[in-house]
Amino acid sequence: MTPARRDEGPIGAEHAAPVPVLTVTAMREADRRAIEEFGIPGVVLMENAGRGAAQIALDMLTGQTAPRVLILAGRGNNGGDGYVIARHLANAGVLVRVRVLAALADIRGDARTNLEIIRKMALDVRETALPRDVEALRAELEGSTLIVDAMLGTGTRGDLRDPFRTAVDLVNAAGRPVLAVDVPSGLDADTGKALGPCVAAGLTATFGAAKRGLVTPSAERFTGKLTVIDIGIPREILRANTDTS
Repeated sequence: MTPARRDEGPIGAEHAAPVPVLTVTAMREADRRAIEEFGIPGVVLMENAGRGAAQIALDMLTGQTAPRVLILAGRGNNGGDGYVIARHLANAGVLVRVRVLAALADIRGDARTNLEIIRKMALDVRETALPRDVEALRAELEGSTLIVDAMLGTGTRGDLRDPFRTAVDLVNAAGRPVLAVDVPSGLDADTGKALGPCVAAGLTATFGAAKRGLVTPSAERFTGKLTVIDIGIPREILRANTDTS
């Protein structure tokens, strides 16, 4: 699978068929239809998303010697994407650490499936949900070649609370390259406005379609370059849910 790059110019400018722009609600409906009506398992969509983002991460590591990647994951599907990324990076020979800002026992569904895989691979996975644990991330963040932000997804609403608030501040203070998974943590994917502290990524890999908030001028300083990854949702579903406002 080849991710659809949108590094320059308007999204979709280099393709005859423009990449759809969807609201968060419309994207959820597209996911639902792909799973329920077309029979594409959610874990397959997650695999496609994580594998595409992992390739982008590898591209960002080009030329680096013995790169170290730190993946920050939340409890939901955004974290699950991060676990898929971790697996593919590890298989490519990259040193990967995964820090989960939630209780591991609370991880469910497709995210749980992918968490168990990387634990069986004996990757360095640690629960990092307590304030003292998050503060301890500072040295790991500063010592990383690349940070992958897989903490919070498009469903985030309201002011960020700890441990995410502190983690976002530490990521931004680390001064390292950041790849945001689907949406920078702390960004409203519909409005493009920050919900308090927000990860400032160098590149955002979003899945299936561009989210309306990600293509607003106010979001650019948080998203950095924007890449849309095709995760296998049938095109007719995406067209049916395209935001035309």
